[in-house]
Amino acid sequence: MTNKKYRILAITDHHTHGGISSIYPLLRTMAKHPVCDSIQVASRGNPKNKEFFYDYTSTELMSLLVDDNFVPQESGEQFLNASIKTDFKDHDLIFLRIDRPIPDEFFEFITSHVPEDKIINRPSGIQKTDTKGSLLNFPELCPPMKLCSTLEEILEFYQEFPIVLKPLRSYGGKGIIRIVDDQAWEGNKQYSLDDYKSVIEESLRDSGDYLAMKYLKNYSKGDKRVLVVNGKVTGGFLRIPKEDSWICNMSAGGSTTVGEPDQDEIRIAETIIPSFLEQGIVIFGFDTLVDDDGKRVLSEINTLNVTGLEEAQTHSGKPVVQESSDLMWSYICEHIG
Repeated sequence: MTNKKYRILAITDHHTHGGISSIYPLLRTMAKHPVCDSIQVASRGNPKNKEFFYDYTSTELMSLLVDDNFVPQESGEQFLNASIKTDFKDHDLIFLRIDRPIPDEFFEFITSHVPEDKIINRPSGIQKTDTKGSLLNFPELCPPMKLCSTLEEILEFYQEFPIVLKPLRSYGGKGIIRIVDDQAWEGNKQYSLDDYKSVIEESLRDSGDYLAMKYLKNYSKGDKRVLVVNGKVTGGFLRIPKEDSWICNMSAGGSTTVGEPDQDEIRIAETIIPSFLEQGIVIFGFDTLVDDDGKRVLSEINTLNVTGLEEAQTHSGKPVVQESSDLMWSYICEHIG
């Protein structure tokens, strides 16, 4: 055990927190570790932090101290009333727990003041792994898929089987389109594909490429979130779509239930982990769906703001949060000077 005591600054945005945000139980638990001096949290949602998060003109932030009272608040009052003035540069470790949209300029700004190896997850690693396009690095683990830049490419891929279109930088099920039987589904709204083509073309112009993926009819069997910390699978849980929906995300009304990682998912984790650790990705989650053969396949990777630790713990009865905290500290003590 190191004699060093670590000061950590977590940067987040409380506006995007739901009741499922892992930042609360994880940071409360990490703050109790013997080598922790303090953990502070600063929010992009606090107007006083605008010069840091949006203007890139100051490294000073208003933050709050993590203690046993650090719990979700619908009002966000604790973040808005944050009273500790701190400098981003004065911490041993920066913990990134923030949702997109994040301009590349923000990553450039923070890495100009703090070395990348003192940021978890490493910004350059996030930029390479936290888009739908990163799945193309693991085609053997995924359903058939294709990166599409034009409507023609999408329609050509659709000739093979029903498909789902995913915007490369979306999250929470936002912007996903299902194309089945010449019908396009945006959420639970149905359109004729012919009528919807112009919408797809406009999205391609405004937001860039889609990742097209074979639509898996077994979606009702659930989208499983598997959690990985410092190279180890710590837990998982299933997200089930609400009735009459095909999207499993909780932000779209899905519910959670027991879902321990199976052998297919352990194999997926073992394939992904080595390259992710090399890129400084210490904590991440990935999602799986059941393919037409009944096997779990990779459908999503999240390396930016991972949720679900508490859900995995609740449904499994295992100490997922404590184990994740211990694994985080093992990495910090070994790699952060």
